[in-house]
Amino acid sequence: MNDAGPPLSLKISEIFLSLQGETSRIGLPTVFIRLTGCPLRCVWCDTAYAFSGGRMLPLPDVLAEVARFGVPRVCVTGGEPLAQPACLILLRALCDAGHAVSLETSGALDIAAVDTRVARVVDLKAPGSGEFERNRWQNLDLLNATDELKFVLKDRADYDWASQLVRERRLADCCPVLFSPVASELAATTLAEWILADRLPVRFQVQLHKVLWGNMRGK
Repeated sequence: MNDAGPPLSLKISEIFLSLQGETSRIGLPTVFIRLTGCPLRCVWCDTAYAFSGGRMLPLPDVLAEVARFGVPRVCVTGGEPLAQPACLILLRALCDAGHAVSLETSGALDIAAVDTRVARVVDLKAPGSGEFERNRWQNLDLLNATDELKFVLKDRADYDWASQLVRERRLADCCPVLFSPVASELAATTLAEWILADRLPVRFQVQLHKVLWGNMRGK
């Protein structure tokens, strides 16, 4: 008799191959695993379809789908992937399978238990997101050189808040810091000019996948 029980499963919104559109890995072919569910409701969210729906997949099936694409880099995203406790097991299994793994997380949930082999991309919520109060500030003390800290900025007030935080906490000394504009709210050129004027030690980025394909699901 098999007492192990059914394999662990995760609720998956989509699994697809694309170019990484953000972070220091921008432009690299990457398999994305988007988990269903998110406890946050950022006003500029562009993946609201991942709040619900999806399909339950056993962990071995998830790993098999990823392997079929034949590329080494995998990004686990959402929604908020850490909202599913099984995400931690998925991350470890992907690393054990030899993948170079990154995690895109809101920073509202504890990142301490994430496998140390995973590059954690923490999206700190600016005031304009509507979810500023959900930031888990303890996560900042856990960041290291393999992680990245992302700010998505809606306006000048968001920029001033983020730039002050970067300087006061010397955030760029512990990991790369990324500044992105909310596409429908802040012109990319404007944000670039603010960064240059302030000589801010951050990486400006726009979402490459949207430049190439627009806001297309699965890209």
